[in-house]
Amino acid sequence: MLTFALRRLLIAIPTLLLISLVIFLLVDLAPGSPASDIPLTVPAEVRQKILESLGVNQPVYVRYLLWLKQFFWHEPLYAIDHMFGTDYAQGAQRIISYSSRAPVFQIIAERLPQTLIVIGTAYLVAILIALPIGIYSAYRQYSWFDQAGTFVSMVGYSVPTFFTGVVLILIFSVMIPRDSFFWFPSIYDTSLRITDWASFGAQIRQMALPVLVLGLYNAAEISRYTRSSMLENLSQDYARTARAKGMGEGTVVLKHVARNSMIPVVTIIALGLPSVFGGAIITEQVFKINGIGAALIGAIHANDLPVVQTITFITAILIVLFNLVADILYGLLDPRIRYD
Repeated sequence: MLTFALRRLLIAIPTLLLISLVIFLLVDLAPGSPASDIPLTVPAEVRQKILESLGVNQPVYVRYLLWLKQFFWHEPLYAIDHMFGTDYAQGAQRIISYSSRAPVFQIIAERLPQTLIVIGTAYLVAILIALPIGIYSAYRQYSWFDQAGTFVSMVGYSVPTFFTGVVLILIFSVMIPRDSFFWFPSIYDTSLRITDWASFGAQIRQMALPVLVLGLYNAAEISRYTRSSMLENLSQDYARTARAKGMGEGTVVLKHVARNSMIPVVTIIALGLPSVFGGAIITEQVFKINGIGAALIGAIHANDLPVVQTITFITAILIVLFNLVADILYGLLDPRIRYD
C-alpha cells in the first residue's frame, strides 16, 4: 500500500501542475482587470506602479510563474488596504505607500479557522447523524423510521441552503424574543474569543444555525447513499451465510454488511471534504461568516485574481489528496482489494 500511495503522489505532481495552468489561464484571460476598481482620481503614475507590482504587463508565462511564486514569498505592492483580508482586494481605494503583501497562503490561513470551525463541525455532525440513520433505515426498510428518514432526507437535499438559512433566521432570530433560551444570533461574530464558559456558550450559540443548515443538507445526501448501499449488501449471499452459521443479527449487520457498504459512502464523504476547506459560500454569505467562501466572493468582486486562483487551486489539491485517501480506505474496508 505504501508503494501505491507513493506512486499516486508522484502522478499527482504533473496532474496538479496541469490543473494549476488551466486555472490560471481561465481566470487570467477572463474579461476584467485589477485596475478596473482603481478610482479615476488616482494619479496615472501611481496606477502604473500598481499594475507593474502585480505583473499585469508581463507575458502570460511570466505571470503564471509569479502566481506560483506568490504562494510563499512576500512581493512588493504599491496599494495596501486589506479590507477583506485578501491579496490586493479593495487596495486601490486607499493608496498609502510602497509596501509589501503577504503570501496568499498566509492570507487564506487567516480565514481558514472560521471555515473549519463552522463548516467542519457541520460536516462532522452530518456524518455522525447520517451513518446510523442510513444503516437503520435500510435494516428496517419501509418502516415508519425509514419513511420518516426518507422524507427528511428528500427535504434536506432538495431545499437550497440559502432558503433554509433564511427560514431559520426568521424563526430563531426574528420571531423568537432575544431574551429567550431558543434565540440564536443570525450574524457570526468572528472577533469572539473563547476565554471562559460564557464565551464558549456564545460560540456554540452562534454556530448553531449554520451548523444546522449545512448538517441537514450533508446528512441528507450521505444517509441516502448509506441506505442504498446497505440495501444492496443485505441481500447478498454472504449475509445469509453468516446468519445460517448462527451469527447474531447485530454482528451480521454492523460487522459484515455495514463494512462492505461503506465503500461508496467513503467516496462521497472523501469527495465532499474539500468543500469544508473551500467553504460553503452561500451559507457563509447568509450568516456573515468571515471564512474562505467570503474571501472568494470578496476577491471576485474586487478582481483579486491571485486569491481566486489560489482558492480554486487549493480545492483541486484537496480533491486529488482525498481521492488518494479514499482509495487507501477501500483496502482497509475490503480485504479483497489489493494495490500490488
